[in-house]
Amino acid sequence: MINKDGNTYYIVNAKALPDIFIKTMEVKELLKRGEVTTIHDAVEQVGISRGAYYKYKDYIFPFYELSQGKIITFALILEHASGILSEVLNQIAKAGGSILTINQNIPAHGIANVTISLETKNMNMNIEELINSIKKLQGVKEVNILGKE
Repeated sequence: MINKDGNTYYIVNAKALPDIFIKTMEVKELLKRGEVTTIHDAVEQVGISRGAYYKYKDYIFPFYELSQGKIITFALILEHASGILSEVLNQIAKAGGSILTINQNIPAHGIANVTISLETKNMNMNIEELINSIKKLQGVKEVNILGKE
């Protein structure tokens, strides 16, 4: 649960959402990318009514919109091998993230637990893209968001 401006927000996996929310996001993305020029064209392409779009458009948005200009804390599980943490830090640097803290526990059974907090305000990609790029790195077992300020 994230409180912002007196509102309560939840992070929910898209698989658990009703289809109307997903389609509302699709309309917003079509408009944002300029693939369509009118809301009418976008809702027609996605297959929802204009009324449904207007009902939900102000209540659903991608996680990265909430995380812009914020501090995000990640928990990572990495193989204990030379250079893996360095590659993660390089990905964050390429994205324009500003690392605030790094905490690595002593590796056990070939696995290292790492917590990284970073500031997102100067990032040139959204948090989802950064997470996906980190997950693709060799030796990265898991990446989770612990919190957002």
